[in-house]
Amino acid sequence: MDVESRRDLQLLEALEQEATITQRTLASRLGMALGLTNLYLKRLIRKGYVKCVTVSPNRLVYSLTPRGVARKARLTYEFMKYSLDFYRDARQHLRRSLSVAVARQKSVAIYGTGDAAELVFLLVRDMGLELTAVFTPEGNGRFLGLPVLPIADQGTVTYDVLIVAVLERPAGTARLLRQSGVPDEKILMPHRRPLKLHRSA
Repeated sequence: MDVESRRDLQLLEALEQEATITQRTLASRLGMALGLTNLYLKRLIRKGYVKCVTVSPNRLVYSLTPRGVARKARLTYEFMKYSLDFYRDARQHLRRSLSVAVARQKSVAIYGTGDAAELVFLLVRDMGLELTAVFTPEGNGRFLGLPVLPIADQGTVTYDVLIVAVLERPAGTARLLRQSGVPDEKILMPHRRPLKLHRSA
C-alpha cells in the first residue's frame, strides 16, 4: 500500500468518526503538515469521496459520500492484506535468522516491548525456546505476562541470546546495550535488511 493510499484511508477514517473536525486538529492527529492535510482533503473532495458543507463562517462539516464509503472499504481491505503479508514475510525472515542465531542456544531474552517484540515473543515460543527475560531501558510493567526489567539488570539474568526487538535507532540501541554490559556475542540485532548476527567465532 503506497503512502497516498494510506493517507487517504487515515483521512477517511478520521472524517467518518468526527464530521466537524478542523483541519488543524486533523493534521495534528495524523502527524501531517497543515498544508498537506488541506491538499489531501481537497483531492478527496474533488474525487467525490468527501462532501464539505459550510455551516458557519469558521465551521465546516465533512461527510463521506457513497463513493467515499466504498473507497474506504477498499483501502481498509488493501491495508489489512498489506499488513498480513508484511507480518508473514517478517515472521519467515525472523524465523530463518533466529534458527541460525540460536542453533545451539536454548534461553533467550528480548529487548523491547513494541509490535516487533510481540512477533519475536511468538516465534520464541513457537521454536520451543525458553524466554528468560524482557528488557527496556528503564523497565516497567509487564509484557505479555512477563515483568519488564531495566536493561541495567541484565547481568542478574541468565540468557544465551538477547534479541533486540526495537526497530528505531539501531546504533543508539547497540551502544546502550554495550554500556549496560551486554556482551557483543549475545546480541542479535534486527535491521531492515537481513538480520546482522553478532556471534563469536
